[in-house]
Amino acid sequence: MKKSFLLLLLTLAFHFFSAQTVTFISEKTNKPLPKVSVFGKNGNIVAYSDIDGKIDKNLIKPDQEKFQLVYDNFSVATLSYADFEKEIIKVDDKIRNIEPVVIKNNKPAKYAFVKGNFNAYVTVNNKLNCYADGIVTYIFDNKTKKLKATTVEQYRIYRLEDAVFEKKQTGMWDYQALLRLPEMKEVGNILEYKKKNSVIKELKGQQKDQIEITGEALQEKEFAFFGYRFYDVKNIINAAYEKDTQKTLRDLLEFNEISFLKLKHKSEPDYNQLIIYKNFYPTELDFRNENVSEKNKFDLKNSSYTTKFWESPDFPNMQSVFSSYFGDKLKEKQNLK
Repeated sequence: MKKSFLLLLLTLAFHFFSAQTVTFISEKTNKPLPKVSVFGKNGNIVAYSDIDGKIDKNLIKPDQEKFQLVYDNFSVATLSYADFEKEIIKVDDKIRNIEPVVIKNNKPAKYAFVKGNFNAYVTVNNKLNCYADGIVTYIFDNKTKKLKATTVEQYRIYRLEDAVFEKKQTGMWDYQALLRLPEMKEVGNILEYKKKNSVIKELKGQQKDQIEITGEALQEKEFAFFGYRFYDVKNIINAAYEKDTQKTLRDLLEFNEISFLKLKHKSEPDYNQLIIYKNFYPTELDFRNENVSEKNKFDLKNSSYTTKFWESPDFPNMQSVFSSYFGDKLKEKQNLK
């Protein structure tokens, strides 16, 4: 009797928690679809699917009415609030084929140069605060696969006009200083990743394998510093590689990192949720014996480019998605190249 009652409770609990999530799956493969952004009608990113394709259903509010799904930097669907009553939503994810990384020199050499496109952006309480994108090269020791240097070639910087600095209103700050290039230290030895308190998951797809690494801190107690409070820190790394490979630099298809932080001044009643998105998409792999690459400082005070790199069909241009919501309020910093 007790055993049957326990099984009933477990079954009810399973259905309850399942009902609190929505799962995005690929219309093509029926596999879970990670990294789907759900935009509300005001341009806020209200949800982002994990490696299991899941989002928290409670994040979807009826006052937003219409929701745009963005996958692989493209809009893939527009849904109503009622659509999220389903536990599973199929998404047409066939936006573009995965372009092969161009290998320029396949001879043994001391350094591996991984060149590609990046974008990065910060949201505050789900609303865009600032944005950057461009072209960057990562230089690795070809033997140890450790990152030796990072050189940005061209980039754009954007910010919203309404961001200001009010000491006691952290939700209004300009968080441009948090814009960073994707941190690629682990991608060459991802299978050897070992860090305390990290949770590692793997998703095998038809075209690629994905590894997600999650780390957390300050989950139970806030950290106080000069009148400010920090809480609920989380970092999620997602690296995608060619299917059934050794998951080395040669096999890398995509790298994504999301960092979460709750922040407030002690006088503020509620925390402000900061989320930092950083994404890298390799396009070229080269091997050289000299650790030399064109250098350009990633100066957040201005943009710096000589070509319209964002017009390439393969470029991850999230700026066009954000501009569809914010229009002229999303201002580019002056190009000083």
